[in-house]
Amino acid sequence: MAVARDVSAAYWNAAGLSRMEYPEVAYMHAERFAGVVSFDYGSVGWPVNERSTLGLSFFRSGVNDIKNTLDAWDPERDQPVANPGDHISTFSAADAALFVSYARAVRPGLAAGVSAKIVRRNIGDFANAWGYSFDVGARYRVGSFVLGANLQDVAGMRQSWSVDQDLLSNIEDVFGQELPTGGVEIVLPVARLGSAYLLDLGDHVVTLGLDVDLAFDGQRAYVLNTGEVSYHPRVGAEYSFRDLVAVRAGMTDVLKTDRDGWNVSPTVGAGLHLRRLAVDYGFGDFAGLAADLGYSHRISARLTLARASWQRDGE
Repeated sequence: MAVARDVSAAYWNAAGLSRMEYPEVAYMHAERFAGVVSFDYGSVGWPVNERSTLGLSFFRSGVNDIKNTLDAWDPERDQPVANPGDHISTFSAADAALFVSYARAVRPGLAAGVSAKIVRRNIGDFANAWGYSFDVGARYRVGSFVLGANLQDVAGMRQSWSVDQDLLSNIEDVFGQELPTGGVEIVLPVARLGSAYLLDLGDHVVTLGLDVDLAFDGQRAYVLNTGEVSYHPRVGAEYSFRDLVAVRAGMTDVLKTDRDGWNVSPTVGAGLHLRRLAVDYGFGDFAGLAADLGYSHRISARLTLARASWQRDGE
């Protein structure tokens, strides 16, 4: 949140884009829960002048190849139809978003950013929704300390759902449930706060970070909370040598259940920076609450377009 200062800042905190010296392009692919959920992110950032930076990002997170067995069941006979495998199809449930970001250096050490976003959600051909919102963020550095803040969905996001009831007509016959209808869903704001301390020893740099997300949706189950506010902390550290290789470790997803007590998900990662190309790998453990939740793998690549004519003015 506070330390992101490359093209990936469009995801964490748009204000960090102000620290880019050259245009950058990045792509990341992540798989969570043993590959059940996939996440893809692509972005490009371009310094416009001495103070301003523009960014464009695309996200997709979804579950693919979900079995649709509605047509494989004969409700009149209360048993599968003949050759049920021929009547089973697959679909995806996914969220996609397009971000247009702008960052500006307000004064030395202080920057602000904003992202306008369009969100598209779909559950196969059965239902889909559109949402529109924007995020605002700020980043401030004084000495070795960096602070960041990003308020997501500042005014809330209205997602308008539409449902194709014809495709779901079997739900009433097979499951005896009422057909779902369209409607409006409100996504409440989330405040993401971050802090970091950078210990620069020349060839060796140690970074310590602490973030916390404040959600105001009242979803308090298993999460640190006070009333209607839920807290999602993250802590981590990174060691970098000559801006060439880096290793990191952290903890996230602090949860508590009556059965298992307190649980956290450890994360580790490593990065390699080869002149204009940076490659990073991250690993996360999601097996804390249940052994079958699986793991998370993330790999990303970032290319710096270090061309003299494209360097930020004033650098």
